Amino acid sequence: MFGHIGAWVNRAYGSLGNEVREFFDGSITMTAKQRESIHFVTGRLAEPAVREIVQRLAQQHSFDYSIDVLPITVAALMTPKWLMRHMSVPSSTTRILLPGYLAPHIEEIRHALGQQGLSTLVDCGPKDVRDLPTMFGSRRYRSDDYGETQIEIIAEINYAPRLQRKTLIAEAQRLVQHGADRIDLGCEPGIRWSDAADAVRAITDLGIAVSIDSFDPWEVQQAVSSGATLVLSVNSENRQRALDWGVEVVAIPDDPSDYQNSMVETANFLLEHKVPFRLDPILEPIGCGFARSLGRYLHTREMFPEAAMMMGIGNITELTDSDSAPINTLLLGFSAELQIHSVLTTQVIAWAQSSVQECDLARRLVEYAVRHQVPPKHLEERLVMLRDTTCIHPSPSTLRALAEQIKDNNYRVAIDGEKIHLMSAGVHLQGTDPFEMMQELFKLPESRNVDPSHAFYLGFELSKALTALTLNKRYEQDEALRWGLHTRPEQHHRLARKRAKEDLG
Repeated sequence: MFGHIGAWVNRAYGSLGNEVREFFDGSITMTAKQRESIHFVTGRLAEPAVREIVQRLAQQHSFDYSIDVLPITVAALMTPKWLMRHMSVPSSTTRILLPGYLAPHIEEIRHALGQQGLSTLVDCGPKDVRDLPTMFGSRRYRSDDYGETQIEIIAEINYAPRLQRKTLIAEAQRLVQHGADRIDLGCEPGIRWSDAADAVRAITDLGIAVSIDSFDPWEVQQAVSSGATLVLSVNSENRQRALDWGVEVVAIPDDPSDYQNSMVETANFLLEHKVPFRLDPILEPIGCGFARSLGRYLHTREMFPEAAMMMGIGNITELTDSDSAPINTLLLGFSAELQIHSVLTTQVIAWAQSSVQECDLARRLVEYAVRHQVPPKHLEERLVMLRDTTCIHPSPSTLRALAEQIKDNNYRVAIDGEKIHLMSAGVHLQGTDPFEMMQELFKLPESRNVDPSHAFYLGFELSKALTALTLNKRYEQDEALRWGLHTRPEQHHRLARKRAKEDLG
């Protein structure tokens, strides 16, 4: 019963395969001898959107073009044989860009064109026609080393002694699944954890690296004897005990303001006794010396150019009223440039509940940027959550043209960046309030085909459209809104995927 805006935009082009990435890597360019002439193939309903976008791209990138509007409503229903019967390629064409749902058949199409004496280069576009600009330079190439990292993520479980063993183990496994390399067991000051050894053993038996976060020498000794391989932390008060533990420790200052003396003294003591260590001059919250503490990390790296370092980034994410992802990305970027190869994070506060996942993605992004000396842009979409990586809306004129072409009773929902559009045969409603739009729809005689199930679906889609409008996000009918790593896929409850009899004309 219900149509889909994808009949003209969302399904016009399919997924971008490896061949397309190789062929269109960076940008489509002109040669000095011949001006590019690109032949775009699409279906009837996609024509207004394709013309609008291609015209703008042609002006920006100085190429000639032709648009082949084939007698089919939904371009996704094209087959190679049907395409070859209907496509007409101008003699001046240097490249052909097909709807992306033909990508699995691209070799068959190339072979057929070759038999006809057409040596023109052929490939497929992106899934959504609005993503077409990414093929002309706005997508950054990622080499095969993307994802290689040196930064270790240490995920702290706060108040570990308070948790039941099953809960503690499940939380450790969850954090590792989300990207943690090591689980830090946070103890409670002043309350000795009698089961520390058993807890550490239960986690290390699963092959998970463990650190113990305690200033109680007894707790530490129990933990390291059961498999903990890192101790947080030591200073002048307990560094002598580190000689007995036989594991790596984190050296911190007695007082952050006196790090040049106390932390350096502890580091020299550990060096003298050949105890492996990481330096952490302590990151302080915003308003409590944050900028000054960043300077300490810079100075520490100057004093100890080869030393391992750690940064406790939870002091910022947990103590700042802000989503944690951008903060984590910035702090991981600072760490990557300064060769701080371990970060300690936690996810207690509500707005930092996915910090480990964010750090895992952020370290891949920033280390790649540092390694290749490129900005960390157009490389990792999963860290863009509130907004979208691109946000190109169809214009009001494009949606008017679409509404005029619709001859069936299927409902299309779209946004133009300012308003929501609800369209069907003889219906084109615009507004910003889903309730008012539904009330307006029910006043029309065309609404007689809207039963309760249909009304629920339209209300759901209009609400999604309003969210997208509010945040200036992309909206695609019957598709989930994009929330980066938090995107929750939706089932296509109303989108008719197979309407060959209806759409093949």
